[in-house]
Amino acid sequence: MRRETQRLILLLLPAGIFFAGFFLIPMAELFVIGGSGKTGWSAYAAILTDKNYFNSLLATLGVASATTVVTLIISGISGVFLQRHKFPGNAALVAMLTFPLAFPGVVIGFMVIMLAGRQGLIGQITEFVSGDKVVFAYSMAGLFMGYVYFSVPRTILTVMAAAEKLDPKLEEAARSLGASPLRVVRDVIIPGLKPAFISAGAICFATAVGAFGTAFTLATRINVLPMVIYTEFTLSANIAMAAALSFVLGAVTWVVLAIARTAAGSTVAAAG
Repeated sequence: MRRETQRLILLLLPAGIFFAGFFLIPMAELFVIGGSGKTGWSAYAAILTDKNYFNSLLATLGVASATTVVTLIISGISGVFLQRHKFPGNAALVAMLTFPLAFPGVVIGFMVIMLAGRQGLIGQITEFVSGDKVVFAYSMAGLFMGYVYFSVPRTILTVMAAAEKLDPKLEEAARSLGASPLRVVRDVIIPGLKPAFISAGAICFATAVGAFGTAFTLATRINVLPMVIYTEFTLSANIAMAAALSFVLGAVTWVVLAIARTAAGSTVAAAG
């Protein structure tokens, strides 16, 4: 028994070292630095009491939540369809949908500008049609577009992998009992894909909460927490506040991922 315990410790040691070196120690350091500024440990309370910080936190959580919901809807419909309908060009279409995985956030930000910026395609079309140029690249709407763009490829791969494991006999049984197509989707397909939706949604939410490159590119009128952290660290030299905000951002992301992992279980296909 003692030998088995020693063997288990040796097997878990590399994972423990990695977890401590890349999560526990950095988070502990951030937590200590966050309380070392002029305001002391009240820096963490300022996140809720200071209007600027609190609004940026709400904006970050809001755009991340909206991105998650829209991404799951798009990826759920598209992923199930692409998995079940094999047609000429199916593989090429899937490859095109997942191509944005190769783009960093800055590139996606520039793409949003080219589409919805002052000289973008949407502005040119709306100006030609109505005489008024529609520009929203430099707002939360533009950031939302960018987040959805890079979130769909990650989510659709997970949905396709989960859809492949669905048993079609369950759907056939539901139809034979008189269930409508909408009822089959609601009572059979969605519950079957629930673990995948939870897992992919958590990853989508965590990615949108901490994304910086896209927000930095479109940062004219965008006040999300990663941008506030950047401003506090570089322009204001308020390292303690930047550390406190970073700790809160990391803690929120970790909690969401932990809850999702518990709710989804261990049957979720890994995301690409």
